[in-house]
Amino acid sequence: MQLGPNTSTPVRQQMLAGLIGQGISLSRTPAMHMAEAATQGLQGLYRLLDTDTPRLQGKPLAEILNAAELAGFDGLNITYPYKIEVIGLLDQLSPNAQAVGAVNTVVLRDGKRFGHNTDLWGFAQSFRQGLLPDAKLDNVLLLGAGGAGVAVAFALIECGVRHLSIFDADHGRAQGLADQITRRFPDSQVTAITDIAQHVAASRPDGVVNATPVGMAKLPGSAFPLDLLDARMWVADVVYFPLETALLAAARAKGCRVLPGSGMAVFQAVRAFELFTGRKADPTRMKATFDAFDAKPVQRTKF
Repeated sequence: MQLGPNTSTPVRQQMLAGLIGQGISLSRTPAMHMAEAATQGLQGLYRLLDTDTPRLQGKPLAEILNAAELAGFDGLNITYPYKIEVIGLLDQLSPNAQAVGAVNTVVLRDGKRFGHNTDLWGFAQSFRQGLLPDAKLDNVLLLGAGGAGVAVAFALIECGVRHLSIFDADHGRAQGLADQITRRFPDSQVTAITDIAQHVAASRPDGVVNATPVGMAKLPGSAFPLDLLDARMWVADVVYFPLETALLAAARAKGCRVLPGSGMAVFQAVRAFELFTGRKADPTRMKATFDAFDAKPVQRTKF
């Protein structure tokens, strides 16, 4: 399944899009998309399809996707825990999504569903342009091998990480991701680990990236043991609601350089907006909206 050259999105004069995920009431994605649409003179509407809400709780992803398609949505963002599950419900995948094996953006057009992954580019752009342009990349520990973790792992290798270690509560999933990256980047050094404390003590990683959902408002805490933090480490998190996770707060207090999830959230949205509308988005404007958003729950779509 690959997208051909004839699948580029035509320029639209309006946009109806949404985000499917669990526990996403604090998402800033709707505000970013609707503000950018308004600035460009589009009629823009972006809805949250939160499977923690009574109307959607327990409903299969396929049913929600079908309902959005019937309602005339132009596209959907996909977040935890559906980035891998959604692949089986799509008609075609972009080369990027096919390589990563996870989808966070679905374009609905002409009765077809096209899957893309903008997380990879979003994290890489955030990493390169954000706080960590000169970070040491000899040895990095990634927590999480799910939908977000897959994209982040690929991005880290593309950003120059020399040795990537991957931990996941499901070791088989971590090993599968390590094998996947090694097939795509034969010269990379990627290993799956089973014990975080043992690994940190033995290898002293330069950086730690949390790509698990732990730290979200609905899943508080830290996937990385906070007592293992070292001031010489840099620490990144993909979670952005709350923006200051327990991991980042502890890392700042320890003196670590940190990279919050806001950068990835903004840049993935920039690329998704283009896929939905056929129009270029302004990253500076979208970041300003992200920073100004008061994180109040956004109106939810009812089916």
